[in-house]
Amino acid sequence: MITTPRVLVVDDHRKIREPLAVYLRRQGFDVRTAENAAAMWLLLKRLSFEIVILDVMLPDGDGMELCQQLQRRTHIPVILLTARDATDDRVRGLDFGADDYVVKPFEPRELVARINSVLRRSAFGAVTVPADEAAVLLAYRFAGLHFLPSTGLLSSDEGSGIALSTMEGRLLVAFLNHPNTVLSRDRLIDLCVSPGNDIFDRAIDRQVSRLRGKLAHFLRDREVLITVWGSGYRLAADVSEMRT
Repeated sequence: MITTPRVLVVDDHRKIREPLAVYLRRQGFDVRTAENAAAMWLLLKRLSFEIVILDVMLPDGDGMELCQQLQRRTHIPVILLTARDATDDRVRGLDFGADDYVVKPFEPRELVARINSVLRRSAFGAVTVPADEAAVLLAYRFAGLHFLPSTGLLSSDEGSGIALSTMEGRLLVAFLNHPNTVLSRDRLIDLCVSPGNDIFDRAIDRQVSRLRGKLAHFLRDREVLITVWGSGYRLAADVSEMRT
């Protein structure tokens, strides 16, 4: 049984927030709304969400920083809404952990397509829960580490763990699905970024660097994420899949 995706729309403009919520409900989503950051955190304490649609400009918080906090605290995918269409803003949004970026004014159908794309790439889209048995979750084991995509938790055999951001998790899954294979920046963009999102090579480089730093937290004397100059990156490790 697949449950209805629950979406949180956070925007201080009622004329955007409420019609968007109505439209998304008509598309089959379970929608809650918040007019500011404070209301968003209250809802997140009470309910679980599969995705957050977050306005960049809120009266009580910067959407970019809030996105980063969401990644650290909840690992919920985030789509940013903004009136700014500059390339630097798009790259900055990705750096802060956003999964996608939609510029106002936008076509609601486009937002729905992007929501579905993000959900397909997230644990919600990847895991089907049988009605009469516990959910079976995919996990990866490599280089003495474990990664559970559904939670974004990277852990060692000793049990210590660290949370990856959504983009870091996507990158790691891309490498884990193609071990000992050189993946170019363009290929990583295809595997990890929603279609139509204007992401440049330098943004992927920064995300790979951050992922490498988190791997180094456990593998201080071993580098498994190798830079292949002029070609891309390679995960130098054997990978096995497990069901938990």
